Amino acid sequence: MRTVEWRDGLVRMIDQRELPHRLVVAEFTDYREVARAIREMIVRGAPAIGAAAAFGMALAARQSRAETCEELLAELEEAAEVLRATRPTAVNLSWALGRMLGRAHKGYSDVQGMVKALEEEAQAIADEDVEINKRMGAYGAELISDGDNILTHCNTGALATVDYGTALGVIRTAHQQGKRIHVWVDETRPRLQGARLTAWELKQLDIPMTLIADNAAGHLMRTGKVDIVLVGADRIARNGDVANKIGTYKLAVLAKENGIPFYSVAPTSTIDLSIASGDEIPIEERDPEEVTSIQGMRIAPEGVEAYNPAFDITPHRYVTGIVTEKGIAYPPYERGLRALCG
Repeated sequence: MRTVEWRDGLVRMIDQRELPHRLVVAEFTDYREVARAIREMIVRGAPAIGAAAAFGMALAARQSRAETCEELLAELEEAAEVLRATRPTAVNLSWALGRMLGRAHKGYSDVQGMVKALEEEAQAIADEDVEINKRMGAYGAELISDGDNILTHCNTGALATVDYGTALGVIRTAHQQGKRIHVWVDETRPRLQGARLTAWELKQLDIPMTLIADNAAGHLMRTGKVDIVLVGADRIARNGDVANKIGTYKLAVLAKENGIPFYSVAPTSTIDLSIASGDEIPIEERDPEEVTSIQGMRIAPEGVEAYNPAFDITPHRYVTGIVTEKGIAYPPYERGLRALCG
Protein backbone atom coordinates (compact mmCIF):
# COMPACT_ATOMS: atom_id res chain seq x y z
CA MET A 1 0.00 0.00 0.00
CA ARG A 2 0.93 3.64 -0.18
CA THR A 3 2.30 5.40 2.90
CA VAL A 4 -0.86 7.53 3.03
CA GLU A 5 -4.02 6.98 1.01
CA TRP A 6 -7.73 7.73 0.76
CA ARG A 7 -10.05 4.74 0.79
CA ASP A 8 -13.84 4.69 1.19
CA GLY A 9 -13.93 8.05 2.94
CA LEU A 10 -11.10 7.18 5.33
CA VAL A 11 -7.48 8.28 5.48
CA ARG A 12 -5.19 5.28 5.91
CA MET A 13 -1.53 5.58 6.93
CA ILE A 14 1.30 3.24 7.74
CA ASP A 15 2.07 3.89 11.41
CA GLN A 16 5.79 4.52 11.13
CA ARG A 17 6.30 4.41 14.89
CA GLU A 18 5.74 0.64 14.77
CA LEU A 19 8.33 -0.17 12.09
CA PRO A 20 10.44 -2.23 11.63
CA HIS A 21 8.85 -4.68 14.06
CA ARG A 22 5.24 -4.46 12.90
CA LEU A 23 3.47 -3.14 9.81
CA VAL A 24 0.42 -1.39 11.23
CA VAL A 25 -2.11 0.61 9.21
CA ALA A 26 -3.98 3.35 11.08
CA GLU A 27 -7.32 4.74 9.87
CA PHE A 28 -8.71 8.23 10.45
CA THR A 29 -12.17 9.73 10.00
CA ASP A 30 -11.53 13.20 11.48
CA TYR A 31 -9.07 15.87 10.33
CA ARG A 32 -8.05 16.48 13.95
CA GLU A 33 -6.89 12.88 14.12
CA VAL A 34 -4.84 13.46 10.97
CA ALA A 35 -3.29 16.52 12.63
CA ARG A 36 -2.36 14.38 15.63
CA ALA A 37 -0.88 11.74 13.33
CA ILE A 38 1.35 14.37 11.73
CA ARG A 39 2.38 15.88 15.07
CA GLU A 40 3.12 12.50 16.67
CA MET A 41 4.97 11.24 13.57
CA ILE A 42 2.64 8.41 12.70
CA VAL A 43 3.30 9.89 9.28
CA ARG A 44 6.50 11.83 8.54
CA GLY A 45 8.58 13.07 5.64
CA ALA A 46 7.77 16.36 3.92
CA PRO A 47 5.90 14.99 0.85
CA ALA A 48 3.95 12.46 2.94
CA ILE A 49 2.98 15.17 5.43
CA GLY A 50 1.73 17.33 2.57
CA ALA A 51 -0.45 14.53 1.20
CA ALA A 52 -1.71 13.67 4.67
CA ALA A 53 -2.70 17.30 5.25
CA ALA A 54 -4.52 17.37 1.90
CA PHE A 55 -6.48 14.26 2.83
CA GLY A 56 -7.15 15.83 6.24
CA MET A 57 -8.80 18.76 4.45
CA ALA A 58 -10.89 16.33 2.41
CA LEU A 59 -12.00 14.72 5.68
CA ALA A 60 -12.86 18.13 7.13
CA ALA A 61 -15.10 18.77 4.13
CA ARG A 62 -16.71 15.34 4.29
CA GLN A 63 -17.43 15.47 8.03
CA SER A 64 -18.81 19.03 7.90
CA ARG A 65 -22.51 19.72 8.50
CA ALA A 66 -22.32 23.05 6.69
CA GLU A 67 -25.38 23.87 4.61
CA THR A 68 -23.78 26.51 2.43
CA CYS A 69 -20.47 26.83 0.61
CA GLU A 70 -19.66 29.92 2.66
CA GLU A 71 -20.08 27.99 5.91
CA LEU A 72 -17.93 25.15 4.59
CA LEU A 73 -15.20 27.56 3.50
CA ALA A 74 -15.04 29.00 7.01
CA GLU A 75 -14.73 25.50 8.50
CA LEU A 76 -12.02 24.59 6.01
CA GLU A 77 -9.99 27.67 6.97
CA GLU A 78 -10.18 26.55 10.61
CA ALA A 79 -9.15 23.00 9.69
CA ALA A 80 -6.20 24.33 7.70
CA GLU A 81 -4.96 26.28 10.72
CA VAL A 82 -5.12 23.17 12.91
CA LEU A 83 -3.19 21.13 10.35
CA ARG A 84 -0.69 23.90 9.62
CA ALA A 85 0.25 24.18 13.30
CA THR A 86 1.41 20.56 13.57
CA ARG A 87 4.96 20.87 12.19
CA PRO A 88 6.47 24.21 11.16
CA THR A 89 9.58 23.32 9.15
CA ALA A 90 8.31 21.20 6.25
CA VAL A 91 6.92 23.61 3.64
CA ASN A 92 5.02 20.85 1.80
CA LEU A 93 2.47 21.00 4.60
CA SER A 94 1.50 24.63 4.00
CA TRP A 95 1.90 24.15 0.22
CA ALA A 96 -0.68 21.33 0.18
CA LEU A 97 -3.06 23.27 2.44
CA GLY A 98 -2.78 26.29 0.18
CA ARG A 99 -3.56 24.18 -2.84
CA MET A 100 -6.61 22.65 -1.13
CA LEU A 101 -7.93 26.05 -0.05
CA GLY A 102 -7.35 27.37 -3.55
CA ARG A 103 -9.53 24.56 -4.93
CA ALA A 104 -12.19 25.29 -2.29
CA HIS A 105 -12.36 28.92 -3.39
CA LYS A 106 -13.03 28.05 -7.05
CA GLY A 107 -16.73 28.72 -6.60
CA TYR A 108 -19.33 25.95 -6.32
CA SER A 109 -23.08 25.90 -6.56
CA ASP A 110 -23.52 23.47 -3.69
CA VAL A 111 -21.68 21.91 -0.75
CA GLN A 112 -21.63 18.43 -2.28
CA GLY A 113 -19.80 19.72 -5.32
CA MET A 114 -17.14 21.36 -3.16
CA VAL A 115 -16.66 18.22 -1.06
CA LYS A 116 -16.21 16.10 -4.19
CA ALA A 117 -13.75 18.60 -5.66
CA LEU A 118 -11.63 18.58 -2.50
CA GLU A 119 -11.47 14.79 -2.46
CA GLU A 120 -10.35 14.87 -6.09
CA GLU A 121 -7.69 17.51 -5.36
CA ALA A 122 -6.25 15.58 -2.42
CA GLN A 123 -6.06 12.44 -4.53
CA ALA A 124 -4.36 14.40 -7.31
CA ILE A 125 -1.72 15.68 -4.86
CA ALA A 126 -1.02 12.09 -3.78
CA ASP A 127 -0.90 10.68 -7.31
CA GLU A 128 1.32 13.50 -8.55
CA ASP A 129 3.77 12.89 -5.72
CA VAL A 130 4.44 9.35 -6.92
CA GLU A 131 5.11 10.48 -10.49
CA ILE A 132 7.27 13.38 -9.29
CA ASN A 133 9.39 11.01 -7.22
CA LYS A 134 9.97 8.73 -10.18
CA ARG A 135 11.09 11.66 -12.31
CA MET A 136 13.49 12.77 -9.57
CA GLY A 137 14.77 9.24 -9.41
CA ALA A 138 15.57 9.30 -13.12
CA TYR A 139 17.42 12.62 -12.93
CA GLY A 140 19.30 11.68 -9.77
CA ALA A 141 20.31 8.23 -10.99
CA GLU A 142 22.45 9.93 -13.64
CA LEU A 143 24.70 11.05 -10.77
CA ILE A 144 25.27 7.47 -9.58
CA SER A 145 28.07 5.40 -11.06
CA ASP A 146 28.35 1.63 -11.08
CA GLY A 147 30.06 0.55 -7.88
CA ASP A 148 29.26 3.71 -5.89
CA ASN A 149 29.06 3.75 -2.11
CA ILE A 150 26.24 6.14 -1.19
CA LEU A 151 25.76 7.74 2.21
CA THR A 152 22.21 8.76 3.12
CA HIS A 153 20.66 10.34 6.20
CA CYS A 154 17.25 9.93 7.84
CA ASN A 155 14.50 8.32 5.72
CA THR A 156 13.74 9.55 2.22
CA GLY A 157 12.06 6.51 0.74
CA ALA A 158 8.46 5.48 0.07
CA LEU A 159 7.69 6.00 3.76
CA ALA A 160 8.64 9.68 3.56
CA THR A 161 6.46 10.22 0.50
CA VAL A 162 3.22 8.83 -0.86
CA ASP A 163 5.34 6.19 -2.60
CA TYR A 164 8.76 5.58 -4.20
CA GLY A 165 10.87 8.22 -2.40
CA THR A 166 13.12 11.24 -2.95
CA ALA A 167 16.81 10.57 -2.20
CA LEU A 168 16.04 6.89 -1.66
CA GLY A 169 14.05 7.02 -4.89
CA VAL A 170 17.29 7.98 -6.67
CA ILE A 171 19.01 4.97 -5.09
CA ARG A 172 16.08 2.77 -6.02
CA THR A 173 16.22 3.88 -9.67
CA ALA A 174 19.98 3.33 -9.88
CA HIS A 175 19.51 -0.18 -8.48
CA GLN A 176 16.74 -0.91 -11.02
CA GLN A 177 19.09 0.23 -13.77
CA GLY A 178 21.44 -2.56 -12.74
CA LYS A 179 24.10 -0.40 -11.13
CA ARG A 180 26.00 -2.20 -8.40
CA ILE A 181 25.64 0.13 -5.45
CA HIS A 182 26.01 -0.02 -1.69
CA VAL A 183 24.31 2.29 0.80
CA TRP A 184 25.67 3.51 4.12
CA VAL A 185 22.64 4.22 6.32
CA ASP A 186 23.01 6.70 9.17
CA GLU A 187 20.99 5.54 12.18
CA THR A 188 19.67 9.15 12.51
CA ARG A 189 19.26 9.89 16.18
CA PRO A 190 17.18 10.62 18.10
CA ARG A 191 14.21 8.88 16.42
CA LEU A 192 16.34 6.42 14.42
CA GLN A 193 14.57 6.89 11.09
CA GLY A 194 17.61 5.49 9.31
CA ALA A 195 17.94 2.40 11.47
CA ARG A 196 14.21 1.71 11.70
CA LEU A 197 12.84 2.89 8.35
CA THR A 198 15.55 3.29 5.70
CA ALA A 199 17.18 -0.02 6.61
CA TRP A 200 13.76 -1.71 6.49
CA GLU A 201 12.98 -0.25 3.06
CA LEU A 202 16.35 -1.17 1.56
CA LYS A 203 15.95 -4.72 2.85
CA GLN A 204 12.54 -4.93 1.17
CA LEU A 205 14.11 -3.73 -2.09
CA ASP A 206 17.13 -6.05 -1.76
CA ILE A 207 19.57 -3.14 -2.09
CA PRO A 208 22.95 -3.78 -0.40
CA MET A 209 23.29 -1.59 2.70
CA THR A 210 25.18 -1.25 5.97
CA LEU A 211 23.86 0.55 9.04
CA ILE A 212 26.28 2.90 10.81
CA ALA A 213 26.23 5.04 13.92
CA ASP A 214 25.75 8.70 13.04
CA ASN A 215 29.22 9.60 14.28
CA ALA A 216 30.90 7.04 11.98
CA ALA A 217 30.21 9.01 8.80
CA GLY A 218 33.30 11.21 9.02
CA HIS A 219 35.58 8.20 9.35
CA LEU A 220 34.02 6.58 6.29
CA MET A 221 34.47 9.73 4.23
CA ARG A 222 38.09 10.28 5.26
CA THR A 223 39.01 6.67 4.45
CA GLY A 224 37.53 6.83 0.94
CA LYS A 225 34.50 4.65 1.57
CA VAL A 226 31.88 7.20 0.41
CA ASP A 227 31.48 8.34 -3.20
CA ILE A 228 28.38 10.52 -2.93
CA VAL A 229 26.00 11.82 -0.23
CA LEU A 230 22.26 11.97 -0.94
CA VAL A 231 19.76 13.55 1.47
CA GLY A 232 16.23 14.87 1.27
CA ALA A 233 14.89 18.27 2.33
CA ASP A 234 11.99 19.69 4.30
CA ARG A 235 12.37 23.22 2.94
CA ILE A 236 14.82 24.85 0.55
CA ALA A 237 15.31 28.62 0.55
CA ARG A 238 15.69 30.49 -2.72
CA ASN A 239 19.47 30.86 -2.19
CA GLY A 240 19.80 27.04 -1.97
CA ASP A 241 20.08 26.70 1.82
CA VAL A 242 18.59 23.33 2.80
CA ALA A 243 16.57 22.53 5.91
CA ASN A 244 16.71 18.80 6.59
CA LYS A 245 16.85 16.32 9.45
CA ILE A 246 19.21 17.31 12.25
CA GLY A 247 22.72 16.08 11.46
CA THR A 248 22.57 16.94 7.75
CA TYR A 249 24.72 20.06 8.13
CA LYS A 250 27.69 18.22 9.60
CA LEU A 251 27.53 15.62 6.82
CA ALA A 252 27.65 18.39 4.22
CA VAL A 253 30.67 20.00 5.88
CA LEU A 254 32.45 16.65 6.07
CA ALA A 255 31.64 15.92 2.44
CA LYS A 256 33.07 19.28 1.36
CA GLU A 257 36.22 18.69 3.41
CA ASN A 258 36.74 15.31 1.76
CA GLY A 259 35.84 16.31 -1.81
CA ILE A 260 32.64 14.25 -1.92
CA PRO A 261 29.61 15.51 -3.87
CA PHE A 262 26.59 16.32 -1.67
CA TYR A 263 23.11 16.45 -3.22
CA SER A 264 19.69 17.27 -1.82
CA VAL A 265 16.77 15.54 -3.54
CA ALA A 266 13.38 17.23 -3.21
CA PRO A 267 10.32 18.14 -5.29
CA THR A 268 9.86 21.74 -6.39
CA SER A 269 7.01 21.99 -3.84
CA THR A 270 9.73 21.89 -1.16
CA ILE A 271 11.42 24.99 -2.61
CA ASP A 272 10.23 28.12 -0.81
CA LEU A 273 11.08 31.12 -2.98
CA SER A 274 9.49 33.44 -0.41
CA ILE A 275 12.39 32.70 1.97
CA ALA A 276 15.70 34.41 1.13
CA SER A 277 17.92 32.09 3.17
CA GLY A 278 17.89 29.29 5.68
CA ASP A 279 18.07 31.81 8.52
CA GLU A 280 14.36 32.49 7.94
CA ILE A 281 13.26 28.85 8.13
CA PRO A 282 11.56 27.95 11.45
CA ILE A 283 13.23 25.00 13.16
CA GLU A 284 10.92 22.63 15.00
CA GLU A 285 11.99 21.67 18.52
CA ARG A 286 10.61 18.40 19.82
CA ASP A 287 10.19 16.73 23.20
CA PRO A 288 13.58 16.35 24.98
CA GLU A 289 12.56 12.82 25.97
CA GLU A 290 13.26 11.74 22.40
CA VAL A 291 16.93 12.32 23.25
CA THR A 292 16.96 10.94 26.80
CA SER A 293 14.99 7.80 25.86
CA ILE A 294 14.84 5.36 22.97
CA GLN A 295 11.36 3.94 22.30
CA GLY A 296 10.36 4.37 25.92
CA MET A 297 13.60 3.08 27.47
CA ARG A 298 15.51 5.77 29.32
CA ILE A 299 19.21 6.02 28.41
CA ALA A 300 20.15 9.13 30.41
CA PRO A 301 20.01 9.73 34.17
CA GLU A 302 16.81 11.17 35.58
CA GLY A 303 16.86 14.95 35.67
CA VAL A 304 19.25 15.38 32.72
CA GLU A 305 18.20 18.23 30.43
CA ALA A 306 18.23 17.70 26.66
CA TYR A 307 17.91 19.91 23.59
CA ASN A 308 16.11 18.43 20.61
CA PRO A 309 15.98 20.47 17.37
CA ALA A 310 14.43 18.27 14.69
CA PHE A 311 16.17 19.96 11.75
CA ASP A 312 19.24 21.99 10.85
CA ILE A 313 20.22 24.29 8.00
CA THR A 314 22.89 23.37 5.46
CA PRO A 315 24.23 26.54 3.79
CA HIS A 316 24.12 26.41 0.02
CA ARG A 317 27.93 26.61 -0.30
CA TYR A 318 28.09 22.98 0.87
CA VAL A 319 25.46 21.73 -1.58
CA THR A 320 26.76 20.41 -4.90
CA GLY A 321 23.32 20.30 -6.51
CA ILE A 322 19.59 20.05 -5.85
CA VAL A 323 17.73 17.27 -7.67
CA THR A 324 14.08 17.97 -8.53
CA GLU A 325 11.46 16.46 -10.81
CA LYS A 326 12.27 19.17 -13.36
CA GLY A 327 16.01 18.67 -13.41
CA ILE A 328 19.08 19.36 -11.28
CA ALA A 329 19.85 22.88 -10.07
CA TYR A 330 23.46 23.95 -9.60
CA PRO A 331 24.92 27.20 -8.22
CA PRO A 332 24.02 30.01 -8.43
CA TYR A 333 20.89 28.58 -6.88
CA GLU A 334 18.69 31.66 -6.84
CA ARG A 335 18.65 31.71 -10.62
CA GLY A 336 18.49 27.93 -11.06
CA LEU A 337 15.72 27.34 -8.52
CA ARG A 338 13.59 30.14 -9.93
CA ALA A 339 13.91 28.61 -13.38
CA LEU A 340 12.81 25.19 -12.12
CA CYS A 341 9.87 26.61 -10.16
CA GLY A 342 8.71 28.87 -12.97
